[in-house]
Amino acid sequence: MRNSPIISYTAPFAIYIAFLALHSAFVLPPRVDEVLRFGILSLVIWLFSRRVVDFRVKSWIGSAALGFVIFVLWVLPDALLPGYRQSVMFQNAITGKTASSLASGAITDPLVLVLRTLRSAALVPILEELFWRGWLMRWLIDPEFEKVPLGTYATGAFWITAALFAAEHGPYWDVGLVAGILFNYWMVRTRSLGDLILSHAVANLALSLYVIGAGKWEYWL
Repeated sequence: MRNSPIISYTAPFAIYIAFLALHSAFVLPPRVDEVLRFGILSLVIWLFSRRVVDFRVKSWIGSAALGFVIFVLWVLPDALLPGYRQSVMFQNAITGKTASSLASGAITDPLVLVLRTLRSAALVPILEELFWRGWLMRWLIDPEFEKVPLGTYATGAFWITAALFAAEHGPYWDVGLVAGILFNYWMVRTRSLGDLILSHAVANLALSLYVIGAGKWEYWL
């Protein structure tokens, strides 16, 4: 039976958020945790979303370059201004704190690092782009969102989506807002889910490699 259009675009993101919410309540061994997250998210994307995922890319160079630019903008404030993110603007009861969700022993476990990187670079771009720019940006224009072409611009939908995308990223809401604006712009420009998935994947892969190489575990919330 064909999935509801909304479920196809939102189910993987809902499961992803549920994992984040349950992490502190149910502490599992890091390997078990990563295997479960990767396996379940992959299965949910396949079961619910495969008919709407489109990997066709119109601008390989532009989309990859945008992803790398977003990565640079993400880490630049903290690199240029040590202690910048310790402000109450970024760490408080609402946004949370810049503390890694990885247990201390997990940062030396190759399997955990590989699975976390694969999840970040291969699964998260799909589920987030389906939700934010595949569904929400169109649903805010018309609840019958499938009638709205991808990349349709409406001021309210554009900025609400960017603001909520920023809020999802907690203490990194400032760079999350910049990233949300750039991702939204690129969707309006390319009208291509595949291009957004590629940009998001490049940004997340670059950030993951930076986290591991520089030991900046706080970026993995």
